Amino acid sequence: MLAHGISTGALFLLVGMLYDRRHTFDISEYGGLATPMPKLAAFFLFVALSSLGLPMLNGFVGEYLVLLGTYQRHWQWASWAALGVILSACYLLWSYQRVFFGEITREKNRTLPDASAREKWILVTMAIVTLWMGIGSTFITARTASAAQAVIDQVEPQRPYEAAAPSGSTPQAKRDSSSAAKTISSERLEIR
Repeated sequence: MLAHGISTGALFLLVGMLYDRRHTFDISEYGGLATPMPKLAAFFLFVALSSLGLPMLNGFVGEYLVLLGTYQRHWQWASWAALGVILSACYLLWSYQRVFFGEITREKNRTLPDASAREKWILVTMAIVTLWMGIGSTFITARTASAAQAVIDQVEPQRPYEAAAPSGSTPQAKRDSSSAAKTISSERLEIR
Protein backbone atom coordinates (compact mmCIF):
# COMPACT_ATOMS: atom_id res chain seq x y z
CA MET A 1 0.00 0.00 0.00
CA LEU A 2 2.86 2.36 0.80
CA ALA A 3 4.59 1.57 -2.49
CA HIS A 4 1.36 2.12 -4.40
CA GLY A 5 0.92 5.50 -2.74
CA ILE A 6 4.41 6.63 -3.69
CA SER A 7 4.50 5.29 -7.27
CA THR A 8 0.96 6.21 -8.22
CA GLY A 9 1.31 9.58 -6.52
CA ALA A 10 4.44 10.25 -8.56
CA LEU A 11 2.66 9.24 -11.77
CA PHE A 12 -0.19 11.63 -10.99
CA LEU A 13 2.34 14.41 -10.33
CA LEU A 14 4.08 13.74 -13.64
CA VAL A 15 0.82 13.64 -15.60
CA GLY A 16 -0.14 16.90 -13.87
CA MET A 17 3.15 18.45 -14.97
CA LEU A 18 2.42 17.47 -18.57
CA TYR A 19 -1.13 18.76 -18.29
CA ASP A 20 0.13 22.06 -16.87
CA ARG A 21 2.24 22.54 -19.99
CA ARG A 22 -0.31 21.47 -22.63
CA HIS A 23 -3.74 21.49 -20.91
CA THR A 24 -4.82 18.20 -22.45
CA PHE A 25 -4.82 14.53 -21.48
CA ASP A 26 -5.21 13.31 -25.08
CA ILE A 27 -2.23 11.08 -25.90
CA SER A 28 -2.52 11.93 -29.61
CA GLU A 29 -1.64 15.55 -28.73
CA TYR A 30 1.77 14.43 -27.50
CA GLY A 31 4.65 12.64 -29.17
CA GLY A 32 8.39 13.13 -29.17
CA LEU A 33 8.44 14.90 -25.81
CA ALA A 34 11.76 13.31 -24.83
CA THR A 35 13.51 15.79 -27.15
CA PRO A 36 12.38 19.06 -25.51
CA MET A 37 11.93 17.53 -22.02
CA PRO A 38 14.59 14.84 -21.43
CA LYS A 39 14.66 15.15 -17.62
CA LEU A 40 10.90 14.88 -17.26
CA ALA A 41 10.90 11.90 -19.66
CA ALA A 42 13.60 10.16 -17.57
CA PHE A 43 11.69 10.67 -14.32
CA PHE A 44 8.50 9.46 -16.02
CA LEU A 45 10.23 6.27 -17.19
CA PHE A 46 11.71 5.62 -13.73
CA VAL A 47 8.32 5.97 -12.04
CA ALA A 48 6.58 3.92 -14.74
CA LEU A 49 9.10 1.11 -14.27
CA SER A 50 8.54 1.29 -10.52
CA SER A 51 4.79 0.97 -11.03
CA LEU A 52 5.38 -2.01 -13.30
CA GLY A 53 7.27 -3.85 -10.57
CA LEU A 54 10.86 -3.64 -11.78
CA PRO A 55 13.16 -5.38 -9.26
CA MET A 56 14.90 -3.12 -6.72
CA LEU A 57 12.06 -0.60 -6.93
CA ASN A 58 9.12 -0.38 -4.55
CA GLY A 59 6.48 -1.79 -6.89
CA PHE A 60 8.29 -5.12 -7.16
CA VAL A 61 8.04 -5.91 -3.46
CA GLY A 62 4.28 -5.44 -3.36
CA GLU A 63 3.58 -7.34 -6.57
CA TYR A 64 5.86 -10.20 -5.57
CA LEU A 65 4.30 -10.59 -2.12
CA VAL A 66 0.75 -10.44 -3.48
CA LEU A 67 1.47 -12.98 -6.21
CA LEU A 68 3.32 -15.27 -3.79
CA GLY A 69 0.50 -15.19 -1.25
CA THR A 70 -2.12 -15.77 -3.93
CA TYR A 71 -0.14 -18.64 -5.44
CA GLN A 72 0.01 -20.41 -2.07
CA ARG A 73 -3.78 -20.44 -1.83
CA HIS A 74 -4.94 -20.62 -5.46
CA TRP A 75 -2.40 -20.94 -8.27
CA GLN A 76 -5.00 -20.27 -11.00
CA TRP A 77 -5.80 -16.83 -9.60
CA ALA A 78 -2.09 -16.09 -9.32
CA SER A 79 -1.71 -16.99 -13.00
CA TRP A 80 -4.46 -14.54 -13.96
CA ALA A 81 -2.89 -11.87 -11.75
CA ALA A 82 0.53 -12.40 -13.36
CA LEU A 83 -1.08 -12.08 -16.78
CA GLY A 84 -2.65 -8.81 -15.63
CA VAL A 85 0.78 -7.53 -14.55
CA ILE A 86 2.21 -8.38 -17.97
CA LEU A 87 -0.67 -6.77 -19.88
CA SER A 88 -0.55 -3.61 -17.78
CA ALA A 89 3.20 -3.36 -18.39
CA CYS A 90 2.63 -3.65 -22.13
CA TYR A 91 -0.02 -0.94 -22.08
CA LEU A 92 1.95 1.48 -19.88
CA LEU A 93 5.14 1.13 -21.94
CA TRP A 94 3.19 1.54 -25.19
CA SER A 95 1.58 4.72 -23.83
CA TYR A 96 4.97 6.00 -22.67
CA GLN A 97 6.40 5.37 -26.13
CA ARG A 98 3.56 7.27 -27.81
CA VAL A 99 4.00 10.29 -25.54
CA PHE A 100 7.78 10.60 -25.33
CA PHE A 101 9.33 8.97 -28.39
CA GLY A 102 9.01 9.31 -32.13
CA GLU A 103 8.64 12.50 -34.09
CA ILE A 104 7.23 15.63 -32.52
CA THR A 105 3.72 15.63 -33.90
CA ARG A 106 2.56 19.06 -32.67
CA GLU A 107 4.53 22.28 -33.05
CA LYS A 108 3.51 23.36 -29.53
CA ASN A 109 5.51 20.44 -28.15
CA ARG A 110 8.83 21.74 -29.55
CA THR A 111 9.03 24.60 -27.06
CA LEU A 112 7.74 22.90 -23.91
CA PRO A 113 9.94 23.61 -20.89
CA ASP A 114 11.70 20.77 -19.11
CA ALA A 115 11.29 20.13 -15.39
CA SER A 116 11.85 23.23 -13.25
CA ALA A 117 14.11 23.22 -10.18
CA ARG A 118 11.06 22.78 -7.89
CA GLU A 119 9.73 19.89 -9.97
CA LYS A 120 13.15 18.22 -10.04
CA TRP A 121 13.43 18.49 -6.26
CA ILE A 122 10.02 16.82 -5.82
CA LEU A 123 10.78 14.11 -8.38
CA VAL A 124 14.27 13.35 -7.02
CA THR A 125 12.81 13.00 -3.52
CA MET A 126 10.15 10.58 -4.77
CA ALA A 127 12.75 8.64 -6.78
CA ILE A 128 14.95 8.24 -3.69
CA VAL A 129 12.00 7.02 -1.62
CA THR A 130 11.00 4.62 -4.41
CA LEU A 131 14.51 3.19 -4.61
CA TRP A 132 14.89 2.98 -0.83
CA MET A 133 11.56 1.16 -0.45
CA GLY A 134 12.67 -1.36 -3.09
CA ILE A 135 16.15 -2.01 -1.74
CA GLY A 136 15.37 -1.66 1.96
CA SER A 137 11.95 -3.28 1.92
CA THR A 138 12.75 -5.37 4.99
CA PHE A 139 12.72 -2.16 7.02
CA ILE A 140 8.96 -1.99 6.39
CA THR A 141 8.04 -5.67 6.08
CA ALA A 142 9.79 -6.59 9.34
CA ARG A 143 7.63 -4.07 11.18
CA THR A 144 4.40 -5.29 9.61
CA ALA A 145 5.11 -9.04 9.84
CA SER A 146 3.38 -9.60 13.18
CA ALA A 147 0.25 -7.69 12.13
CA ALA A 148 0.15 -9.59 8.83
CA GLN A 149 0.51 -12.90 10.65
CA ALA A 150 -2.34 -11.95 13.00
CA VAL A 151 -4.61 -11.34 9.99
CA ILE A 152 -3.55 -14.66 8.42
CA ASP A 153 -4.29 -16.46 11.68
CA GLN A 154 -7.75 -14.89 11.83
CA VAL A 155 -8.74 -15.95 8.33
CA GLU A 156 -7.18 -19.42 8.39
CA PRO A 157 -9.56 -22.24 9.32
CA GLN A 158 -9.22 -23.08 13.01
CA ARG A 159 -11.08 -26.40 13.12
CA PRO A 160 -10.71 -29.47 10.90
CA TYR A 161 -14.31 -29.27 9.68
CA GLU A 162 -13.77 -25.66 8.49
CA ALA A 163 -10.76 -26.64 6.43
CA ALA A 164 -12.65 -29.47 4.74
CA ALA A 165 -16.01 -27.71 4.43
CA PRO A 166 -17.66 -28.90 1.20
CA SER A 167 -18.93 -26.42 -1.33
CA GLY A 168 -22.46 -27.76 -1.01
CA SER A 169 -22.96 -28.16 -4.72
CA THR A 170 -23.68 -31.91 -4.65
CA PRO A 171 -26.29 -33.85 -2.63
CA GLN A 172 -23.49 -35.89 -1.01
CA ALA A 173 -21.71 -32.66 0.01
CA LYS A 174 -24.96 -31.37 1.55
CA ARG A 175 -25.42 -34.61 3.53
CA ASP A 176 -21.80 -34.48 4.70
CA SER A 177 -22.11 -30.86 5.79
CA SER A 178 -25.37 -31.50 7.67
CA SER A 179 -23.86 -34.53 9.46
CA ALA A 180 -20.82 -32.42 10.36
CA ALA A 181 -23.11 -29.74 11.76
CA LYS A 182 -24.98 -32.37 13.84
CA THR A 183 -21.69 -33.71 15.16
CA ILE A 184 -20.60 -30.23 16.13
CA SER A 185 -23.93 -29.54 17.82
CA SER A 186 -23.74 -32.79 19.78
CA GLU A 187 -20.14 -32.01 20.80
CA ARG A 188 -21.26 -28.63 22.12
CA LEU A 189 -24.10 -30.25 24.08
CA GLU A 190 -21.71 -32.77 25.64
CA ILE A 191 -19.33 -30.00 26.68
CA ARG A 192 -22.05 -28.06 28.49
